[in-house]
Amino acid sequence: ASMSAVNVLVIVNDPAYGSERAYNALRLAGQKVPDGYYHLDRMLSVVIHHGGEVACCGTCLDARALMAAMLVDGARRSTLEELTDWTLAADQTLVF
Repeated sequence: ASMSAVNVLVIVNDPAYGSERAYNALRLAGQKVPDGYYHLDRMLSVVIHHGGEVACCGTCLDARALMAAMLVDGARRSTLEELTDWTLAADQTLVF
């Protein structure tokens, strides 16, 4: 019996630092904590390296004066329209 991949969408509604939500979301996605501490940039890089897509809310980036060049390589600015498309396409959605 062959197993097909499950398309899981993980939505993190929190800043990268200041709470544990982003860290816990990525741990649940199978990431190991590097060097005994959490470094979201490294954790996201592993997701991207393994074919995952990382998209950041454009409105949230603007509110924090973050530019695309400041994102982890492979991450990109996104829109609510794309989030809607991803939500409809996902087999499962996890929200943090």
